[in-house]
Amino acid sequence: MKSNGSGRIFFEGLRDGAPIGLGYFAVAFSLGIVARNAGLNPFQGLVASALNLASAGEYALFTSIQAGVTYVELALATLVVNARYFLMSCSLSQRFSPDTKFYHRFLIGFGLTDELFGIAIGREPPLNPRYSYGAFAVAIPLWAIGTALGIVAGTYLPVRIVSALSVSLYGMFIAIIIPPARKNRTIAVAVAVSFALSFACSRIPGVKSISASTRTIILTVLISAVLALVRPVDDSKKDAAEKTDAVVEE
Repeated sequence: MKSNGSGRIFFEGLRDGAPIGLGYFAVAFSLGIVARNAGLNPFQGLVASALNLASAGEYALFTSIQAGVTYVELALATLVVNARYFLMSCSLSQRFSPDTKFYHRFLIGFGLTDELFGIAIGREPPLNPRYSYGAFAVAIPLWAIGTALGIVAGTYLPVRIVSALSVSLYGMFIAIIIPPARKNRTIAVAVAVSFALSFACSRIPGVKSISASTRTIILTVLISAVLALVRPVDDSKKDAAEKTDAVVEE
């Protein structure tokens, strides 16, 4: 890999990752409130966020800890919620030069998030790993620090304020799902069905006795599998759109 321009590429990643990091800080602060309710101290929250770079994944992690589930349930819930990163990592790895070393691919796969994937996949291939490292250098620390400070705030702020801050995380999830749901009817159906079945499972005798973490795992796998069979992605249309874009660019 050529070193020429590597410093410039790293700072480009740092520049593009800065606004993402600021957004992460705000979200992680709210997530820290949830972690505090689960009994984590600031250091534990810092480590958890540094090792699990996903808001939905960490929410599942912290709520599972609060519910006192088994380690197996905890691991499965986190794995299922974060499974999309396998696809993102595989997709991004195709944009690297064939001679890119394994440890670069491994580290970038570990640090990948939805937003960091978005800015990296938008660059012209072959991708230079230093761009992602630059984005990681600002986004990941702000994410982890935000969680730790959220736990500190949750410890010392009045109960009413802590309760209000806890609600903000649900607002973030709504902001994530509404835009794609408005554009794609399949996603909208998936969201509506998920809400309905999740509520029903929390009320149905026998089913409601199953831990929330296990219900999340079952519903996620079941709903995604059914929709994948009923409404699979039309790759032919996707390929045609990509070819059209390529012709326009030329």
